[in-house]
Amino acid sequence: MDMQLIDWTLRLTTLAYIAAAILFILALVGLSAQKSAKRGNIFGAAGMAIALVATIARALANSQVDPEHFNGPIVTLTLIILAMGIGAGVGIPLAKKVEMTGMPELIAMLHSFVGLSAVLIGFNSFLHPYGISPAMETFHLGEVALGIFIGAVTFTGSIVAYLKLSAKIKGAPLMLPGRNWINLGVLVLSLVLAIVFMASGGEGFAGWASILLLTILALFLGFHLVAAIGGGDMPVVVSMLNSYSGWAAAAAGFMLGNNLLIITGALVGSSGAYLSYIMCKAMNRSFISVILGGFGSDGGSSSVERDYGQHTEITPEETAELLKGASTVMITPGYGMAVAQAQYPVAELTKKLREHGVDVTFGIHPVAGRLPGHMNVLLAEAKVPYDIVLEMDEVNDDFGDVDVVLVIGANDTVNPIAEEPGSPIAGMPVLKVWDAKRVVVFKRSMGAGYAGVQNPLFFNENTDMLLGDAKTSVEAISKAL
Repeated sequence: MDMQLIDWTLRLTTLAYIAAAILFILALVGLSAQKSAKRGNIFGAAGMAIALVATIARALANSQVDPEHFNGPIVTLTLIILAMGIGAGVGIPLAKKVEMTGMPELIAMLHSFVGLSAVLIGFNSFLHPYGISPAMETFHLGEVALGIFIGAVTFTGSIVAYLKLSAKIKGAPLMLPGRNWINLGVLVLSLVLAIVFMASGGEGFAGWASILLLTILALFLGFHLVAAIGGGDMPVVVSMLNSYSGWAAAAAGFMLGNNLLIITGALVGSSGAYLSYIMCKAMNRSFISVILGGFGSDGGSSSVERDYGQHTEITPEETAELLKGASTVMITPGYGMAVAQAQYPVAELTKKLREHGVDVTFGIHPVAGRLPGHMNVLLAEAKVPYDIVLEMDEVNDDFGDVDVVLVIGANDTVNPIAEEPGSPIAGMPVLKVWDAKRVVVFKRSMGAGYAGVQNPLFFNENTDMLLGDAKTSVEAISKAL
C-alpha cells in the first residue's frame, strides 16, 4: 500500500467517523419515542457497522505507516479477527438465549465489560504510549488516571448491579457507618493519587504505587456506591451505570486518540445521565444522591412486620364477571408480568375488553420492571396500541373514576407505604391504584416485593388477590369472557 493510498484511507476513515457519529445522534433521536424506536435502532446499527469497518481500515493503514508499533498489517488483521471471533462466540449465543426478563442483568454485565476495557486500555496506554510528545506526557498520564478510575468504578458497580438484579445477592442496601464520608474520602484520596501519578511521570515506585492504589480504591468505590442502594431503586442505578460506561468509553477514546470513541462515549454518557435525572425526578430522588450512592433503604420503621389483617382471594371466572360489568379498566403491569411472559395474553385480554366496549388503558410507572421502559417494550412487543399506554403522571389522578384496576405482577410501584415517612421506599411516587372502585392483584404469592417491603394494598377491602402464574390467570379470564 503506497503512501498516497494510505493517506486517502485515513481521510476516508475520518469522514466515516463523522457519518457514524451523525447516525448515532439520529439513533438517539429515534429512540426517544416508541413509534420511531425501530428506526433509531437501525440508525445505530448502521453507524456501528460503518465505525467498525473504518476502524479496521484505519488500523491496517497505520500498521503500514508504523509497522514497529502496529506489528504489520497481517498480524494486525489477525488479532482483530481473533478478537471479533471471541466476542461473537460469546455474544451471539448469549443474545439468542437471554429472555426479555434477563435484559437488565445482561445490560449490567455489558456495562462491566466497558468499564474493564477502559481499565485495560488505561494500563496499556501507560505502559506503551503511542504518539505522545514530551510536552503532552503529563496530560496523557492524567487521561490514564481518569480513564482507569471511571472504568474501575463502572466495572465493580455493574457487577454488583448484575448480582442484585439476578437475585444472586440480596437487594437490601449495604449500610456501612458513615458511608457518605467513606465515598468522599475515597474521591479525595483518588485525586491526590492521580496528582502524584502525574507528578512522578508514571515512573518509579511512586508512579506504580499511586496508579495501583488508585485502581484498588476505584474498584472499592464502584462496589460501595451500588451496594449502598436499595433494590427498589435499581432501575435508576442501571441507567446511571449506562452513563458511567459512556464516560469510560470517552476516556478510552482520549487515551487511544480515537475521536469517534470520544463522541460515542460522550453521547452515551450524557444521554444516560439525563435519563437518570428524569427518572430521579419521577421517583422523587436526588440526582446527586444517585451519583454518590447515598440513597436507598435506610431500614426505617415501616420495614417492621405488621398485622394488616386478612386478604381476600378471587378466581379468574369471578374476575371475568367483574370485568364484564366494568366501564373503565386500567392495567398496571410490573416485573411479574415480564417473568410470567404474560404480555401476549394481556394484549389479547385488552383486545377482547375493548371489543365489548370497555375503556381499557395502561398505567406505567417510570421504574416498572428493572429497566427504564421495560414494560413499554413488552407491551409494544405484544402489539398493544401506543395510545392507551400512559405514564404514571397521566393517570395518577384518574384512579377514582376507574371501575377495575388489574395489577399484574407489580408490587413496590403500587405500594401505599411509600407515602409513609421513614419507610424503605419513602418518597417514591407510586400508582394510587387503591383509589379505584375495585382492585385485582395478580401475584404468585403474598410475599414482599423486590424492595423487601410488605404491601398493605393487598389487605384493603376493595382489593382481591388472584394468586398464581399471571399468564395462566390472564388466559383463564380471557376464556371465561
